[in-house]
Amino acid sequence: MHKKIFRSSVLITLFILITSVALIMGILYDYFESQLINELKREAGYISIAIENEGLDYLSGINDKNERITLIAPDGTVIADTVADAESLENHGSREEVKLAIQNGSGTSLRYSNTLTERIVYYAVKMEDGNILRISTRYHTVIIVLLGLIQPIAFVVLIALLISLWLCHRVSVKLIEPINALDLEHPENNEIYDELTPLLKKIANQRKTIDKQLKDAIKMQEEFKLITENMNEGFLVIDKEMRILTYNSSAMKFLDISEIGSENILSVNRSKEFRKMLERVLSGERYESETEAEESCCRFIANPVFAEDQVIGAVIVILDVTESVNREKLRREFTSNVSHELKTPLTSISGFAEIMKNGDTPDEMVVDFSSAIYDEAQRLISLVADIMQISELDEKSVVYEKETVDLYVLSLEIAERLHSEADKKNVKINVIGDTAEVIGVRKILDEMIYNLCDNAVKYNKNNGVVDIIVNSSDGKVKLIVRDTGIGIPLSQQDRVFERFYRVDKARSKAIGGTGLGLAIVKHGAMYHNAEIRLESKENEGTSVSISFQGDAV
Repeated sequence: MHKKIFRSSVLITLFILITSVALIMGILYDYFESQLINELKREAGYISIAIENEGLDYLSGINDKNERITLIAPDGTVIADTVADAESLENHGSREEVKLAIQNGSGTSLRYSNTLTERIVYYAVKMEDGNILRISTRYHTVIIVLLGLIQPIAFVVLIALLISLWLCHRVSVKLIEPINALDLEHPENNEIYDELTPLLKKIANQRKTIDKQLKDAIKMQEEFKLITENMNEGFLVIDKEMRILTYNSSAMKFLDISEIGSENILSVNRSKEFRKMLERVLSGERYESETEAEESCCRFIANPVFAEDQVIGAVIVILDVTESVNREKLRREFTSNVSHELKTPLTSISGFAEIMKNGDTPDEMVVDFSSAIYDEAQRLISLVADIMQISELDEKSVVYEKETVDLYVLSLEIAERLHSEADKKNVKINVIGDTAEVIGVRKILDEMIYNLCDNAVKYNKNNGVVDIIVNSSDGKVKLIVRDTGIGIPLSQQDRVFERFYRVDKARSKAIGGTGLGLAIVKHGAMYHNAEIRLESKENEGTSVSISFQGDAV
């Protein structure tokens, strides 16, 4: 508070000081400018009398570099000028001060010279013979004046600021000193600013409330430790007014809160399902419900507490069922996806077989149907093989022996195998890098790289490019498969490694595949303790990198 008062006082002082200097400079500048115009008016009166008495010869004797005198005819023609040849000057009838002099007898105007650092003041007066006498003089603009005075002004401001800092420090210390000396243990015994009296009374009342709550909390804590602290399940006891009577640390963990008081339980959780559970249990019914958060799932079991046939509260037990719910969810999703993926080729096989069963199928169509049945059967075999491989990787039951594998050589072999497929879309496959060896299962590594490259070709654009980059540094081996294809939307990039997940289902079906390719890549990377990373932009391409330790696994 001392710093805040001191800082505010200094800022106010500095603002007033700078504003005062600016106002004084502005007022003085306007004053000097008006004085200059008045001087020009007096001088014009003297010169006009001299010209009327002595003629134009009077002007030829004037040689003042700071002032310029011009005699102008009523039609604007320059008769004489003390600086330039009158015949070379243009007509001055359009000049503001000249027009004002013709109309009103005198006129003044201010204009900048060729630079912004000087201004020229013009004063014109109409003489008795009708001619216009104009006098002009130059003077520095306010910027130049301020620059010239900046040193003395800065000195004055610095001295004033130092004095202000000292005074502000003294004042703020004096203001804060009584507050720092407050006895908060006995707030009502302090004699200080009247404005703080309500605050001190409030503090005193709060201390009494806190003392009472502290005693209640200690008692509740003792009961809590004796009965519920060793429970893995969350435990809550509420009264019929929904106030929390007791709880354990597991309940706090499940509800994701750091502290529970004796307040209404609805302040802890206001969800619709939670309110429904409280209403039902306080009406005398046993009730169970489940709630799902982002990464957890809890089951609430609420039982009413009776006394003389009246509900006086409820006991709520909270169970963590996240693991079982996730297992069930994965099982349902996997079963659904497998059923769907198996149903499609089986339906096709069944349809073709049914047509051929009738015996009326022409020979040429039998060949086509047989080919289609064969393709669908191969798809089924591939699907089952992929599912079995993922299961083996999940269970770490791969029976293949590990060996030293050169990922660069393996990438060259895979690029050659995909050559014909890439030629169909005129896609160029480049293998970039050098020898990079890891220890792992060659068959799994082959399928990982093949699936990445196969996707890079399938989802590429015509005349696209696929780069397979293999390099090793700092004891790590990195393999990158980069393409110039259709890319993956940002919202779906987190899910592409899920089993059977397809970004564009219609396109994926047309291209073919089991939908397990990237899932195999993910599980293969996990098997080899490798890190996998995906970067993609729609319509620009996708890059998938896999980082292996130098000795892999």
